[in-house]
Amino acid sequence: MTRNIILISLVALVLSISCQPERSFIEDSDAKLGFSLDTVFFDTVFTTIGTATKYFRIKNPHKHFLKIDKITLAGGNSSVFRINVDGEPGVEFSDIEIAPKDSMFVFVEATLDPNETADILRIQDSIVFLTNGNVQDIDLVAWGQDVHIIHSGWIEGSETFTAEKPYLVIDYLYVDSLAMLSIDPGVRVYMHRDAFFYVDGTLEVNGTLEEPVRFQGDRLEEFYQDKPGQWGFIYLSELSHGNRIEQTEIICGTMGVLISASPESGLQPDLVISNSTINHMSSNGIYALNAKLSASNLVIGDCGGSCAGLIYGGAYDFTHCTFFNAWPSWYSNRQLPALFMADYFINYDEKGNLLVYAGGEYEKAEFRNSIISGNARTELVIDSYDDAQMNYLFDHCLTRIDTDSIDYTSDPLFSNIINNENPKLDSIPVFYSLDTLSPAIDAGLPAYAIPVPFDYEGVNRLGDDAPDLGAFERIEE
Repeated sequence: MTRNIILISLVALVLSISCQPERSFIEDSDAKLGFSLDTVFFDTVFTTIGTATKYFRIKNPHKHFLKIDKITLAGGNSSVFRINVDGEPGVEFSDIEIAPKDSMFVFVEATLDPNETADILRIQDSIVFLTNGNVQDIDLVAWGQDVHIIHSGWIEGSETFTAEKPYLVIDYLYVDSLAMLSIDPGVRVYMHRDAFFYVDGTLEVNGTLEEPVRFQGDRLEEFYQDKPGQWGFIYLSELSHGNRIEQTEIICGTMGVLISASPESGLQPDLVISNSTINHMSSNGIYALNAKLSASNLVIGDCGGSCAGLIYGGAYDFTHCTFFNAWPSWYSNRQLPALFMADYFINYDEKGNLLVYAGGEYEKAEFRNSIISGNARTELVIDSYDDAQMNYLFDHCLTRIDTDSIDYTSDPLFSNIINNENPKLDSIPVFYSLDTLSPAIDAGLPAYAIPVPFDYEGVNRLGDDAPDLGAFERIEE
């Protein structure tokens, strides 16, 4: 019985194979290939650093098999581009068959040679297809930029970053305790995945309105322009001092600025930051532990943690700042408010045991003519481990406070508060400027604006009835 079943199966298989029609190829000169695009573009890429992989599809739109006689990378082995056709790498491929109404993938990468110039240069090649006597091609286009590459950088004296070429930090850049790094106007600092600045000395970032400095990830494709978590952070250690950041954009990292000192150190790192933006951070915009920080015209936008976390204690002064956290829920469920203050912090020892450091003291934490808001129920939390009264001040601010957690109306350290009103920012998530109907317009105290007479964009905020809250002054035409 078993033998009969096997015999019947073999006969059926032979009949099935014998009944399959021969492949019918279309050889008409009008039978051309179709493509999913006509040009593969790579955004500006750094020389010597490989690009992301892009792809396109070769399509057979016909009812019969189509044979591609030859596929050739025009630049051959000397091309900066590399291709992979249907899983096979190479520069030339022959007799490639595509079934009717089917397609196959071609993958493309590039590594550009240094061009020894500060200019961005266009590099071009093509992939040529020969089918039924027809010659078709797909253009490959990339723009190459020379860059200073920093591997495990160590600055021991005084050094200046200049703007003729960008800087790419692959892993870290360390500024020694007796050293200073100055960054000129217009400098671009690109950070590779998990890369960070570690400053024991002094960091001075000297951007201008016309030529701001920018820190961002090294993925330059359009998709990554607003994606958080692409690099690490700027760390100002307990030894650092005299730090200043002016007219700077810090975007798409894990944490914008981490500035901290251990309670037992007796030290307090300091930073003055003004006319700057920190945005699209997967964790906190600024995390300050036992530090000294003064900020004006500072904008901190979407963060997976807090825009600003002020922890354990320190001395903090924020004037005409905008904290607006509209972190998208599809990234993660944000647990922290836009502004979080606590007189304690939690850590773990080497064995994983929980350690609580309590009793931190604030010399001051003052917020004037500022906006603290976002898309959560509450965007301001003040937490004391022992329910101690903390030293803070909120005056002439627009806030989003859950009154079940903070009874600000009976707290004399809150005054002239506009609470739970939409600030109506008209350009989220880029500039966070004010819409014409914003309740923040003319809601500030002029005395607080005198030390900061010009807004983020250089607009005079003392030219009308009263200054607007936040980093931007609305001027009606």
